Amino acid sequence: MKMAFSLRATAGFTLIEMVISAALAAMILLSSYMCLSSALASKKLIEPRIEVVQNARVAMAIISADLRSACPMAREFEFLGMHRVIGDITADNLDFGTHNYSPKRSGEGDFCQVSIFLDKDPESGEFVLFRRRNPVIGLDPLTGGSREEIARGLRGVRFEYYDGFDWYDTWGDADGRAKARGSVIEQPNLSGMPEAVRITLAFDPKPKSKAAAPAVEESPEPSMVFQTIARLNLARIGSRSSGGAPGGAADPEAAGPAATSGGVK
Repeated sequence: MKMAFSLRATAGFTLIEMVISAALAAMILLSSYMCLSSALASKKLIEPRIEVVQNARVAMAIISADLRSACPMAREFEFLGMHRVIGDITADNLDFGTHNYSPKRSGEGDFCQVSIFLDKDPESGEFVLFRRRNPVIGLDPLTGGSREEIARGLRGVRFEYYDGFDWYDTWGDADGRAKARGSVIEQPNLSGMPEAVRITLAFDPKPKSKAAAPAVEESPEPSMVFQTIARLNLARIGSRSSGGAPGGAADPEAAGPAATSGGVK
């Protein structure tokens, strides 16, 4: 008696199906790795820039608050804005008086002499933006007081001054030479106070990379440039009291093209 055996098909994958599945899995894993790598690279790129943006916002807010309450600093010169260069870095500085000060000791008022300037840190080699404040009126309004750090990792600081009609790169007559020659009237930026100040700060996009020098010298990335205009609310009052010509009512932002980073390296 012959027994009939029935062959039943068993469930499984063919060789072609397994090859296709393995190829698809490899493509998915490769795509996931590339997405993860791109996300990590973006994080490394964005994190230092976020810190730079925050530092720039704080620095702009501090300088703008002092300028909005700016007042004449001394009888010799009410407001000084000098163009300065350190190496190939534009490092303009400001000297003025302000009422944006909270008294901390007895005998102090809300008046304070302020200096905004750039200096190089000898330890890290970074350029640091400082603010000097002196609430005590001394013989020399450009010295004294204490200084505090505002921001690090700068590549340049530029200030421009608006008199109601034009923008100027400097303001004031620190040495008194123009006043002795009688050319103060011919140049409005040599006396009184400006109507507004345009602030331009250039930051290194990777300030933390300065701590460890790379083995291979890389080309520097473009600076991150921030700009704002601060109006001096007491400028016209100071001009009237000092006998200077009052500024015009024109809008400083419409007086000329916005400053670029060309003057700040």
